[in-house]
Amino acid sequence: MNDMFVLNADQQAILDTVRRFVDEEVRPRSAMLDSRQNPEDCFSWELVEKAHELGIRTMTLAEKWGGLGLDSLTTAMVVEELAIGDMGVAVVMAQTFKIAQLMQQAFNEEQQMRVLPAIARNPRSVLAIGMSEPGNGSDKHTNQPVPFQTGAERTRGGWIVNGIKHFISNGNRASHYLVMVQTDRQKTMANGSTCFLLERGHPGFTIGRIHEKMGERLANNAELIFQDCVMPDENVVGEVNKGSEIFARFSPQSNAYAGATVLGVAVALHRKAVEWAKLRVQGGKRLVEHDGIRAQLAEMRMLIDASRSYIHRACWFADRPQLGWDKTLGALPKAMAAQSAWKIATWCLEIHGGHGYMKETGVEKLVRDAAAFLHSDGVNRTLFLKAANSMFRD
Repeated sequence: MNDMFVLNADQQAILDTVRRFVDEEVRPRSAMLDSRQNPEDCFSWELVEKAHELGIRTMTLAEKWGGLGLDSLTTAMVVEELAIGDMGVAVVMAQTFKIAQLMQQAFNEEQQMRVLPAIARNPRSVLAIGMSEPGNGSDKHTNQPVPFQTGAERTRGGWIVNGIKHFISNGNRASHYLVMVQTDRQKTMANGSTCFLLERGHPGFTIGRIHEKMGERLANNAELIFQDCVMPDENVVGEVNKGSEIFARFSPQSNAYAGATVLGVAVALHRKAVEWAKLRVQGGKRLVEHDGIRAQLAEMRMLIDASRSYIHRACWFADRPQLGWDKTLGALPKAMAAQSAWKIATWCLEIHGGHGYMKETGVEKLVRDAAAFLHSDGVNRTLFLKAANSMFRD
């Protein structure tokens, strides 16, 4: 990937390491893991441990916690490279990258000391955020947000939490979670919810079903179930009833990482389309020599490059908000990348003809993966509404 934002030797070395990991570890396993019937068996601890060995898993932890302290822009580049190899692997890592960045900024000193060294040490530590619920997910982006159904009652020294979260990436695998809980029932998730730190195995917290997904299968999504789960006050992240502010302040690049994830799939689809067009002969000449196909391959390239520039712009400003961040950058880059990837997926399928519908070419898996981010990390239509609300609120 040649890009104007790759400015220094450190970034190049990091991306070379990630590409080697993808080529040597991810690609050889991806199709086999994806094809397993039980969704739980599609996940690979071996890949997580290998990512740990190479220093990939901990890349966004600061050097003092044993990481590289990657900025948002370099992280997005890493996520894209991972997703070119496999979307699920990219999701497992992107969630961990993002939440590690958030924890370092939002945690108080005691929480940092308690959690960050444990994350750095444990080669199987991946992270999760518990937000979506069976009855709501995108409501937080609408003009009329509702309360979270997962709620907490005050008790001595903490909170008693009851409820269920679902569709949670890394939900059954995470060592640590950030969970959004309604602590003021009279208000909405926007102004009456609290972010809690949750560690795996906490009493009253269990894992529900593992979701059976169409694509992105190398990442597991699961239910989180809370039954009289007592969360101590020292596990409150930030202030009570101000949970939504945590994510707005400390994770502005979340949308861009989601965009980078689906962008990687678009790149993989484009490569397949180009390879096939150079190989397949129809009407006495290779597909790439037909003007209509050549033009379509160029349009795919345009959509990829434009999406990447938008994602990188969002990441650059997320780290420098004083220079011109605006809230549409926290919603639109993913929507653009997801729409572009879906268009590229359907075109790639058409260029392959009947061969694209057969599993052996690998296009079918990429089409299933590309569909995931029309909804993941915010339904696109809702993200347009979120962006519009920020544009016209005044």
